[in-house]
Amino acid sequence: MPRIGLCVVVLCLSVPPALAQPFVNWENPHVHPLDITPDGDTLLAVNTADNRLEVFDITSGAALHLGAIPVGLDPVSVRARTSTEAWVVNHISDSISIVDLATMRVVFTIRTDDEPADVVFVGSSPQKAFVSCSQANTVVVFDTAAPATRLATLAIDGEDPRSMAVNVARGEVYVAVFESGNRSTILGGGLAMGGTGFPPNVVNDPAGPYGGVNPPPNDGTNFKPPQRAGNPAPPGVGLIVKKNGAGLWMDDNAHDWTSMVSGANHALSGRPADWDLFDHDIAIIDATTHALRYANGLMNIGMALAVNPANEQITLVGTDATNEVRFEPVLEGRFLRVNLARVTPTPATVGISDLNQHLSYGTTVPFVAIPQGERDKSLGDPRAIVWNAAGTRGYVAGMGSNNVVIIDAAGTRQPLLSNPLDVTIDVAEGPTGLALDETRGRLYVLSKFAARVSVVDTATETVLTDVGFYDPSPIAIKIGRKHLYDTHRNSGLGQIACASCHVDARNDRLAWDLGNPDGTVKTFNQNCPLGGCQDWHPMKGPMTTQTLQDIIGREPHHWRGDRNGLEEFAGAFTGLQGDDLPLPSPDMQEFESFLATIHFPPNPSRNAGRYPVTPLDNGLPSNLPLPGHFTTGRFAPAGQPLPNGNAVTGLTAYRTGGLDTVQCVTCHTLPTGMGLDGAFTGFPPTFQPLPPGPNGEHHLALVSQDGSTNVSIKIPHLRNMHEKVGFEMTQTSNRSGFGFLHDGSVDSLARFLNEPVFNVTSDQQTADLVAFMLSFAGSDLPQGSPTNPLEPPGVAGKDTHAAVGWQTTLIDDTSPAPGQILLISDMIGLANTNKVGLIVKGVQGGIARGYRYNGGGNFQSDRFAETITSGALQAAAAPGSELTYTIVPKGSETRIGIDRDDDGFYDREELDACSDPANAASVPGDPSVDIDSDGDEDFTDVAAFVAVLLGSPQDVNHTPRCDLNCDGAENGLDIHPFVDAFLTPSLAPLTPRVEETEADIAPRSTAPESVSGH
Repeated sequence: MPRIGLCVVVLCLSVPPALAQPFVNWENPHVHPLDITPDGDTLLAVNTADNRLEVFDITSGAALHLGAIPVGLDPVSVRARTSTEAWVVNHISDSISIVDLATMRVVFTIRTDDEPADVVFVGSSPQKAFVSCSQANTVVVFDTAAPATRLATLAIDGEDPRSMAVNVARGEVYVAVFESGNRSTILGGGLAMGGTGFPPNVVNDPAGPYGGVNPPPNDGTNFKPPQRAGNPAPPGVGLIVKKNGAGLWMDDNAHDWTSMVSGANHALSGRPADWDLFDHDIAIIDATTHALRYANGLMNIGMALAVNPANEQITLVGTDATNEVRFEPVLEGRFLRVNLARVTPTPATVGISDLNQHLSYGTTVPFVAIPQGERDKSLGDPRAIVWNAAGTRGYVAGMGSNNVVIIDAAGTRQPLLSNPLDVTIDVAEGPTGLALDETRGRLYVLSKFAARVSVVDTATETVLTDVGFYDPSPIAIKIGRKHLYDTHRNSGLGQIACASCHVDARNDRLAWDLGNPDGTVKTFNQNCPLGGCQDWHPMKGPMTTQTLQDIIGREPHHWRGDRNGLEEFAGAFTGLQGDDLPLPSPDMQEFESFLATIHFPPNPSRNAGRYPVTPLDNGLPSNLPLPGHFTTGRFAPAGQPLPNGNAVTGLTAYRTGGLDTVQCVTCHTLPTGMGLDGAFTGFPPTFQPLPPGPNGEHHLALVSQDGSTNVSIKIPHLRNMHEKVGFEMTQTSNRSGFGFLHDGSVDSLARFLNEPVFNVTSDQQTADLVAFMLSFAGSDLPQGSPTNPLEPPGVAGKDTHAAVGWQTTLIDDTSPAPGQILLISDMIGLANTNKVGLIVKGVQGGIARGYRYNGGGNFQSDRFAETITSGALQAAAAPGSELTYTIVPKGSETRIGIDRDDDGFYDREELDACSDPANAASVPGDPSVDIDSDGDEDFTDVAAFVAVLLGSPQDVNHTPRCDLNCDGAENGLDIHPFVDAFLTPSLAPLTPRVEETEADIAPRSTAPESVSGH
């Protein structure tokens, strides 16, 4: 029977109302989110949104949910080291949680390098754990017998090492480089600042293949499509070239630029002789010696890795872009391939296969979409691959296509065993993880967006059932996310979506020329406070993919600011992705609401990212090493390492002028670097915000002084500068072919800051400014003034304090690890500033408990009337009762720490009263009988309840919520409480508890969280 509102109102009288808690969404991707223990009995799944490890019993061939274990922030991978121990990789927390599966508790926390992504185990004496750290571009090696011991830190020559695999026989570890690049780069041609500006406009050079014609044609001597009559002449722009298999740098019109990129005329493009992109796709590590070698030239985004056990081939799935092709009508619907690469450990490339072998991309303009039924066969955004033991059948999950496809050892798509006419296993939204149990004939599929595990029968390759788990994501995320990722819904061939380039709401590290020779000139209509802005020509030249993090409320969009708001991208679903119709207005609003939830993660260069060398705060570093950043030749000879930088000094230079005729901060306002959203009027001048437009869009400033032939350019934010490094024209080996400015033609931050228009005085000042640029994200920067036109007020940003995620597990208060007590003290001290929240999780008295720091040295427990001092809580840590302290975003500490479903009833209060702390509709005194998790309490729950009691959990979406009498078991004694709750909603308020003390910290219930399923 449905619950009535009066019940909730009466019950809430006994506890204070819950504070409204923001949910911080970093939109971090899964890497290896699903695993099976070596004994084959337990399935492990990360619950990224809820910061937990979900545990399932699979001995029956089903997936019976046993419980959820709190770990670090944003877990993205899990590996079972033994049948009783799992290692969980926490992307935001920069940590590994070591979990005892028998007792369902975290027993140790390892600090890693920034943004860890995956972990694998190799050897026995010692057994080593290799951890990929994506932001740091390292693999860190630990001794599993002494996990506090870091054995080595291996530098990976590539951007974002993530997915890992092991070849046990060879003693090798394989690491996929996520942003490996595709051997494409840009040649300068759009610089308008003159003088000795960099890079040289080599496309305009008469020695070039087109005799200096810019833009050059893309179809022989013609443009495809032809240029629109009456348009003004297009501006000269840069040109993308790509290195082919013969080592030649070619454009999309079969013209050879090799001599100007790496050959005799290399200086014309600003490069040294033999300049190259090494394009490392897979790192191969000798597990004993740690020697490194690489497999190259496979694809642009390397997403998931596995070893075929039959032939030891390393198999990598991901996507490759055709960004060297111009223009949008030519690229429409077909700008990306979903590929499988097969590599021997030597390494040698065996082959690269298109996993959408049913598609014929063509080159016709206009593009012609295929029927929806054919699109639904496509695989999009592949995030997982697993092989059977014979190596004859592989399974690949498409996060964007919501399906699993089957391949043979050569990468050829195979029909389903149950239906030769069908080629996909359709699963819940966002599949990111695969785990194969051949003994029981089961394939388990984790769908991140739907928060479900699908159970697939491998004999028929059909889905038997889905099992859900709790997802606290706001409804805006659940509804709007599909518009970024869904390839079947949003494209003409079914293989691409917005996320194909805006990967995980970020970027693909590439530039694209999405101009249109047949387009129309758009009249300038934006905020240009310094004047001189011009209309926008449709042939705009290459532009790097921009991040979608924190773009809502920062309108207009695009590098040129030529889109008023997100609604103006509705046409891109047809014009670029090749779908049948533009995305409807209600769907665009859903998309916008989803994007508005995305935050920038903690910045690794801020002080907290380098603690204990620097304070555990959000401050700027005063001595930041700058590996990979080089002098430009303006002062010391080019190509020498920059000295350490002082970001505090860099901020002063940024704010106080002397670098240019105006201060940097005048245009790039703090704290985001974006332009001002208004204008100064009157005398003395006073800042006046511009009113939002008809669709709520803002009007952040554009300038005409960017030094580009694209005259009107929006002032860009500066919060992801550390994500764009790797292009260095002073070096012969490069990780990326694109850098800074709208087209990526300025290779490095140092180069940009040393352009002749800036009055930088030394390489040390350059280093200080580079250090500040790398530390920009994180806010906590000086605010502008509404009366100072030289430092105007900026818009606020969705940034994250650098200390968020920091955690440590206190095993025993009487013998803490070195520095651990000081760390906990610093965490509490930081929480006292109210800039972050602090929580503690652990098993106490045999049950899972949670605590939220209230300030003043006191913690609130997950029982309403129970508080405890920080000293007493710390003293409660002991072997078997470990406590994990975690810094969380301010405002989220109640939900993450003590009230999982944010319903105002604390978690242990709910468990004591047999209600569900992972279900806001279930409250004490009013137990949920929505046994089948369909959102309703109706007669379908009767069958589900009976199925659970009869031991058939595979027949329902089962989580153990049938223990309605709270005795720790699901049995016939629960029948009467079920009937009572089903027929008669309870109106009885909670029985008031007496005030509890620290001495009363022992639990009221003997039912552990794992038994209750929460």
